[in-house]
Amino acid sequence: MNWITQTLWWYVCLLGLGLVSIPFTKRVFGKNFFDFGYSFAKTITLIFVTYSALTLGVMRIVPFTQSGLLFIVGAFGLLNILIFRHKKKEKKKGSPLNMNQIGLIVFEEVLFLVCLFVWVIVRGQEPSIHGLEKFMDFGFINSILRSTYFPPKDMWLAGHSINYYYFGHLSGAVLTKLSNIPSNYTYNLILASIFALGVTQTFSLCFNVIHQIHKKIKISFIAGVIGAFLLNFAGNLHTIYAFTAGYQGDKAPEFWKILTKFTPQSYWYPNATRFIPFTIHEFPIYSYVVADLHGHVFDIPFVLLTLAVLYILIINGIPKRPIFHHPFSTLYPYIPTLALAFLCAVHYMTNAFDGPIYMLISMVILLFLLKDLKKLFVHILVLGIGFIAFTIPFAINFVPFVSGIGVNCAPKFLVQYGKIGPFLFEKGNCQTSQVWMLAVLWGFFIFNFAFFVLKLLHERKNEGSAQTKTDYFIMILFMVSTILLIVPEFFYIKDIYPAHFRANTMFKLGYQAFMMMSVASTYTFIRLKQGIRVKDPISIVYLVLFAPLFFLVAIYPTFAIGSYYGTLKKTPQLNGSLWVNDSYPNYVRMIDFMNKNVSDQPTILEAQGDSYTDFNVVSAYTGIPTVGGWWVHEWLWRGSAEVIGKLIPDIQNIYESADMDLTKNLIKKFDIKYIIVGPNEHKKYTNLDDKKIRSLGKVVFETKSGIDVQTSYIVKIL
Repeated sequence: MNWITQTLWWYVCLLGLGLVSIPFTKRVFGKNFFDFGYSFAKTITLIFVTYSALTLGVMRIVPFTQSGLLFIVGAFGLLNILIFRHKKKEKKKGSPLNMNQIGLIVFEEVLFLVCLFVWVIVRGQEPSIHGLEKFMDFGFINSILRSTYFPPKDMWLAGHSINYYYFGHLSGAVLTKLSNIPSNYTYNLILASIFALGVTQTFSLCFNVIHQIHKKIKISFIAGVIGAFLLNFAGNLHTIYAFTAGYQGDKAPEFWKILTKFTPQSYWYPNATRFIPFTIHEFPIYSYVVADLHGHVFDIPFVLLTLAVLYILIINGIPKRPIFHHPFSTLYPYIPTLALAFLCAVHYMTNAFDGPIYMLISMVILLFLLKDLKKLFVHILVLGIGFIAFTIPFAINFVPFVSGIGVNCAPKFLVQYGKIGPFLFEKGNCQTSQVWMLAVLWGFFIFNFAFFVLKLLHERKNEGSAQTKTDYFIMILFMVSTILLIVPEFFYIKDIYPAHFRANTMFKLGYQAFMMMSVASTYTFIRLKQGIRVKDPISIVYLVLFAPLFFLVAIYPTFAIGSYYGTLKKTPQLNGSLWVNDSYPNYVRMIDFMNKNVSDQPTILEAQGDSYTDFNVVSAYTGIPTVGGWWVHEWLWRGSAEVIGKLIPDIQNIYESADMDLTKNLIKKFDIKYIIVGPNEHKKYTNLDDKKIRSLGKVVFETKSGIDVQTSYIVKIL
């Protein structure tokens, strides 16, 4: 299949998943969303199928096969049929779909298809699954695809399961199995799908938030477009450096000191995500461009679904117990809380930081809705217990690798204690952000937050109205996001990185703040734009200042996409493994051989390499575990450098030692079934004994290309 045919078939699979859950989606969103939440249907089905596959796979009830997944999809489809039949029996409370609703749903589906193709074309200019941490993400997906039951095996530490947040990667593997397209193609299709879901779901959320108030299609449509753009395309105010002489290195001078003229050739787009020294502050468009399928990227559609559910909850309030009696009537008021607990569990299993973040927002909204302290306590208890229960299928095979909560710039009198409870007081760990740098990163959103507050202070509240409830929702998003931006100035989650000790904390908290404040800023723009009609001075000043700030955040994708993908004139190519054929032709042949001839996950041996290198390409591209892979990554996942460190001499001895008994004992110790010998092995182990390796078993594959000096081969241990 060519790239167009593959993309169309992939789209058909996603469309089918979306159609399956329409009754369920309509049941959840129908009362409050003009489009009945149609844009969220694909994500709802994907979450249900992925979670079911994980749970049933851990319990070893349903194998992770295409037929097993089709069984789960069929079960969810049956549930939706029952929901549809139940709805038909209920008394009709509204009219059928009108033409505006049908038109909106059709538009959203066309928008999804267009966005899918747009990013396939963009990514198709450079589809390589290579560089940064793509080996890790691709290895996770391939290991999951080889799994019959769960947990999946760690492709870089034979004998162990993945000790990372892999729910998102599992959802990608689900789509890969259902579509039956090879993973070296679906990697890029998954990225394009996340982009398309991000755009359409943001459009739907912003459209319906505004429509809840104005009931005007045109205004709601504008809100949807602006929101989709801000969340999925916009950058931050760092693009002001494109109007300066630019700067070299990691340390950025104050932009006002180097203002000269528009010099776009000097602007380097990644600097917007590494502006404050020793920190990371990324946002969706950067993720789409660099194309690492990390948890925070997989979680984008899931987060938008959670925001939509939270909005529905704040509009409708906690449901009351039904008058009629049935076995589950007591649980009825807790259904939304349990739904939030489930979604927070999904976030935690996908991208750990996101679980607590949305637990916090859920609790804030429950606090807003429930004035009775007893009821509030019960709902928060249900939220917490539900969260723990829903994470069990993942958590039973996961060992947390966070060692504590660090206090940034801890006082000297606390440093002497080192640790009190979960809090760490580490000497020398003191980094603070300059206010002007924070303004460059978050000034656009803080500007919107400030004017939103000013607008509310000058208006009379109509308590209980949809607009007031929506105002509270937006205020919660702004306030929680601001807290997330402030937290890294005082605390950090302890990991293994010494100089960048608060980088991950700022990165993960800021990423969610960016998404939430994109939605909140869209609402702010529409609210204040409406004030122009009555010549409201606050609205006039806001719009005058909004234009240049919006311009700066809006031009970021022109730099990022152009820098990474060029002029977009190439014929798109989805095969992410073509680079291997160009750089390491022997490896691509060995990978193809292993993928075609080895169906399970025996242990292989290949050269152990450092993180972010081209080492361990065979294990990453096959999902077959090697004895030891990327060192720093395993150090992070396992909490100790020795996990890989102690394996390095053993791996070297197998390749280089002249002691045959030692070699055989090590092979037996690690239960190695295949030994890989290719360019990386010859490069790292200069004393590699080819004669010895060949004598250990049967050479089942051998090849040599023009650019490789040595012959590459695979030995199967007998």
